[in-house]
Amino acid sequence: MRLIPSRLSYLLLHFLALCFHAQVTIQSSPNFTQHVSEQSKVTDRVSRRLIRTYQLYSRTSGKHVQVLGNKKINAMAEDGDAHAKLIVETDTFGSRVRIKGAETGFYICMNKRGKLIGKILPCCTTQSLPDTWIKKNGQGKDCVFTEIVLENNYTALQNAKYEGWYMAFTRKGRPRKGSKTRQHQREVHFMKRLPKGHQASEQHRPFEFINYPFNRRTKRTRYSGER
Repeated sequence: MRLIPSRLSYLLLHFLALCFHAQVTIQSSPNFTQHVSEQSKVTDRVSRRLIRTYQLYSRTSGKHVQVLGNKKINAMAEDGDAHAKLIVETDTFGSRVRIKGAETGFYICMNKRGKLIGKILPCCTTQSLPDTWIKKNGQGKDCVFTEIVLENNYTALQNAKYEGWYMAFTRKGRPRKGSKTRQHQREVHFMKRLPKGHQASEQHRPFEFINYPFNRRTKRTRYSGER
């Protein structure tokens, strides 16, 4: 009779172990896609920033986006214009970027009315500045855009702060309010182009054959293949 409680306790422990094992195996694997989506919405101040230089060709105006010295933004610049040269900095490891004019140093930003404006470049590191000053000087979400590659191979730039509002220009090259833009509209479609006379940073080298001296093993493999 004393063996019955011990057997029952053993069976009970075995049953609990099986339940714990089943719970561990059923547990879902980490959702990497969700992690990437969440991290792409946060500014990365640790990783090294990727900086690119190009022009933005507007599909509607047929000209290039330019940042003028009076902080105005339009799409009336010709190919190779100094104000059309843009410096694009990555904000996260995703597709969020900050765009500034290479000639003026002003960031392209969007205010609460959906108007494109230029903001000055911070003169020192963001770590020593208050958040209110940073947001007013080109480092807030209103100066961050998400690059969206469309099915027609054009690129749309959606503002990170005002979701659903895009950078857009009319046929005359005037900026259009972000609240009146949609992704399918021609006004929000752009094409990236290198500045006139600017060569790609990476030049493809011709493929070169390197002749290594034969050793016993390579000779044996070569002769066996010929047979």
